[in-house]
Amino acid sequence: MTYTLGISAFYHDSAAVLLKDDHIIAAFQEERFTRVKQDNSFPVNAIKHCLAEGKITLNEVDLFSYYEDPELKFQRIIKTHRKYFPKKICSFLCSLPKYRNRKKIIKRIKRSFRKHFEFNANQILCQQHHASHAASAFFASPFEQAAILCIDGVGEWDTVTAWQGKGTSMTPLWQIKFPHSLGLLYSAFTQFCGFKVDSGEYKLMGLAPYGEPLYADIIMQHLIHIQPNGHFTLDMSYFDYETGNSMINDKFCQLFDGPAREPEGKITHREMNLAASIQQVTERVVLLLAETLKQQTQCEQICLAGGVALNCVANGKLIKQDIFKNTWIQPAAGDAGTALGAAYLAYYHRMQPTSARAWCKQSADAMQGAYIGNQYTNNEIKSQLNQFNACYQQHTKTELISITAHLLQRGLVIGWHQGRMEFGPRALGARSILGNPQKADMQSVMNLKIKNRESFRPFAPAVLAEQANQWFDLECSSPYMLLVAGINKQQRHPINITERGLNRLKARRSTIPAVTHVDYSARVQTVDGKHNPLFHQLLHSFHQLSDCPVLINTSFNVRGEPIVESPADAYRCFMRTAMDYLIIGDFILDKKDQPDWKEDTDWRNIYELD
Repeated sequence: MTYTLGISAFYHDSAAVLLKDDHIIAAFQEERFTRVKQDNSFPVNAIKHCLAEGKITLNEVDLFSYYEDPELKFQRIIKTHRKYFPKKICSFLCSLPKYRNRKKIIKRIKRSFRKHFEFNANQILCQQHHASHAASAFFASPFEQAAILCIDGVGEWDTVTAWQGKGTSMTPLWQIKFPHSLGLLYSAFTQFCGFKVDSGEYKLMGLAPYGEPLYADIIMQHLIHIQPNGHFTLDMSYFDYETGNSMINDKFCQLFDGPAREPEGKITHREMNLAASIQQVTERVVLLLAETLKQQTQCEQICLAGGVALNCVANGKLIKQDIFKNTWIQPAAGDAGTALGAAYLAYYHRMQPTSARAWCKQSADAMQGAYIGNQYTNNEIKSQLNQFNACYQQHTKTELISITAHLLQRGLVIGWHQGRMEFGPRALGARSILGNPQKADMQSVMNLKIKNRESFRPFAPAVLAEQANQWFDLECSSPYMLLVAGINKQQRHPINITERGLNRLKARRSTIPAVTHVDYSARVQTVDGKHNPLFHQLLHSFHQLSDCPVLINTSFNVRGEPIVESPADAYRCFMRTAMDYLIIGDFILDKKDQPDWKEDTDWRNIYELD
């Protein structure tokens, strides 16, 4: 028996994962405990909870593995600045202490172990960033053999890598290196359109259907040269991210009728068209790279990881193209998931097990539905709720499901905190806010009164897996909410589109308007009940009441905050928004019964928008 602790930290999305042999015991993102979104600090809380879930101490951990190679990353930083010498010498000298600290990250990790655990971690194994991404995708996948494609901003040097996986080994095939990066190109447009880099990319993806790809040719003529095999280079004269503090420069702004949109400024047709354009270019590159990889490997399966693998629209297009027979995407495709990949790499390389990846024989993946975080007992929930003098009613599970389904049918908004927390950026029915997708006003109500976010943002549907193809144009399962698919034609309402921009939201496009985007698409989660039977039962009960097997499922948080982790987090979020009910464990809480509830609260102004 071997325990392996994988760690990602010090850039963004710090996380820790504990393996027992190659079985995932637990995985946590540090942000869920510190309540700092995308927390990049040493994941002390995540590690503590991993150990608690495994019922072990650090002394029982055999292998410690870090998700990237600090020495190699430092080399890239030095070489990049040398290329621009002496032009960028001032910015380099100002940043040199920070760069030196990055080089000494392993010493920093060891100091952190001594400080927080009074434990000496003698050896920390360093993996390469893209190898960690690839390992998180392939080794957790249900495939014995597969092609692997990883696309992100940048690791040490790599921005795109291709691999072939077999059993417990991976063979690198080719790579695209920094500064040429599809992820950073997308982030450049994220910044130019007024959203935050490394967290606002999904907003840009959500904005794309409102626009037309009018700038796609300009992007391909000036910014990116795409070869027939999908490999590409960028014209770096338009960018400043190699050595500067911004993704883009004045030349970029001039190309797109600059200047950049101010954060929280008005979204114009230019931003919508830019979003549509870079989305189209991104999809083109992803599909070409996938076709090349299929020709090279002749594999029928592909695994995806890296930040670009969270582009659900591109994922949906990839599956529609039928390049590969089967596709599996790591649900924690960003840097949090690299903690898992680092742990796998250490275990398989050091231990070389003769029997491993048993789940493949059952055509299953290793992620357990991504429900690999904390779970709270009713006594623990009651104890935390009592700290707030909360008013609650306890019910049997059967009563709980029936009551919740009826509340949802009435159009009420439910905070849902059940079972083990999800690992990754998606709420999958454990830490979720739920609503009735049949209500035409539910998208704007939940965006403005609950999530405190932009009105154009679509909500995702969770659907009974056995009913999915009757509601969505989806021929495969999507348990991790990583695929965008069209609304089934039988559920669509024909409309004459005369409005432009955000006014297109007003039209009722389907029988489930609250989860139907302006292009008749939806980011779908299929629920089969294998790993989350309670959520499946709720969907089934709602279906019996409403003839609709679909619920709005969005993450249990407000804008600028991480998804809630504990019952206390859930209650605080519940009380600071216009949610109507909180369903947590076996307890139901009505907002009107709570001691701090005020009927005249203006929920729209309760948060300052970030």
